[in-house]
Amino acid sequence: MIRTERLTKVYAAGTEAEVAALRGVDLEIAHGEFVAIMGPSGSGKSTLMNMLGCLDTPTGGSYHCDGTDVSTLDAEELAVLRRDKIGFVFQGFNLLPRMTALENVAMPLAYTGVPAAERAARAHEALASVGLANRESHRPSELSGGQQQRVAIARALINRPPVLLADEPTGALDSRTGEEILELFRRLREDGHTVVLITHDAEVAAHADRTYAMHDGELHLQGAPA
Repeated sequence: MIRTERLTKVYAAGTEAEVAALRGVDLEIAHGEFVAIMGPSGSGKSTLMNMLGCLDTPTGGSYHCDGTDVSTLDAEELAVLRRDKIGFVFQGFNLLPRMTALENVAMPLAYTGVPAAERAARAHEALASVGLANRESHRPSELSGGQQQRVAIARALINRPPVLLADEPTGALDSRTGEEILELFRRLREDGHTVVLITHDAEVAAHADRTYAMHDGELHLQGAPA
């Protein structure tokens, strides 16, 4: 599902401010795996997530997403790949405060020409899948932090993407609620989604099938020799 080979990213190349954020990253993630990538701030893990999410382009190396060589795509094709293949979940829930949970979840479909009735039906289905069928008329201010994150996950699922990228998804939650969200990711993995979790917390990373560690732009399988 995800394969990178010698992926590099250099900012301000050739200047005194040059920073090598990624240094030859090799990564292969199969369909239906739950993988954690952990590391401290500045290690390159967020840069890698931006590459996997097609939010940024590498300086060198290659990235294939579901068999597609991302480097061959133009801006419009990249937008379609992001829409159809990748769901994003962030630490900040990024919900629109004036919209209900149902409206927040359905919003991405408004840009794809899906009829209103189908948008509502699919949003209801997505909310039910995260255990919030009875909260769809509530606005974000009427929901707990954990419920808001579930709404954000439902929104990420609305286009039925095979890949979910989660950047510190439990960072704003208490430990018990964080455990509930991680359990939800495990269930999504069992349903066939590929889940990539970015975190700085070893306890959070332990919930994944495999854990990689990033240090100074280099990626290593946790427990394997560097």
